[in-house]
Amino acid sequence: MARLTVIVPVYNEERTIARVLQRVVDGPYPDKEIIVVDDGSTDATAAVLRDWVHVPGLVLLRHEVNRGKGAAVRTALAQARGTVTVIQDADLEYDPADYPRLVEPILKGTCQVVYGSRYLDPSSPLPWTRFRIAVCGLNTLVLLLYGQRLTDEATCYKALPTALLRRLNLQARHFELCAEVTAKVCRLGLRIVEVPIGYRPRGVAEGKKIGWRDAWEAAWTLFKWRLSSLRLRALPLRRKMWSRAC
Repeated sequence: MARLTVIVPVYNEERTIARVLQRVVDGPYPDKEIIVVDDGSTDATAAVLRDWVHVPGLVLLRHEVNRGKGAAVRTALAQARGTVTVIQDADLEYDPADYPRLVEPILKGTCQVVYGSRYLDPSSPLPWTRFRIAVCGLNTLVLLLYGQRLTDEATCYKALPTALLRRLNLQARHFELCAEVTAKVCRLGLRIVEVPIGYRPRGVAEGKKIGWRDAWEAAWTLFKWRLSSLRLRALPLRRKMWSRAC
């Protein structure tokens, strides 16, 4: 079984998806499983992806209509077979070279949930933008509602054991996926460990899709899962997975 599954949800990223996949393929963990879900793209993304269908270890799935990032991740997660799963956006903002920082603590058994923070590297400070302000707001909600202090709740790079991620019984359809993962992990009493990662932000003109509406939906999701009953999938888990994190 592969040590790592990389889930790549993609929607209308014809300009970047080939370069992203090449970085993932060439990156760490040569035995990794790569599951790409074309979430109903209406541009040339599907045509670009056809050139990757024969790449060893790469699985290509498709939604006929756009259903959202959360739905695409859930579709891929149902087929994931790696020990650890990481989500990779289909733009060029995140660097697969950072995978070991996320994955190794879990494989070594020292941590169970690792987030790659875009704001922990003092050598590459990011400017204060409306996106960063929104992230700070979500970080504050996590602290108030769940008692965990984070610097980057909304990071794409969230690494968890695949069995644990599947057990969370995710319901999100869109970008609120990040908030749902955070909320449920916190409800389970698991500590989220953050590690610094590289980040190259893109703007709306370059295709960035997330906006203020998504921030409000994420905030509501944090509130919702603080108050809602937690219904997990009944999957067998090794006892070690539920031990106290580092």
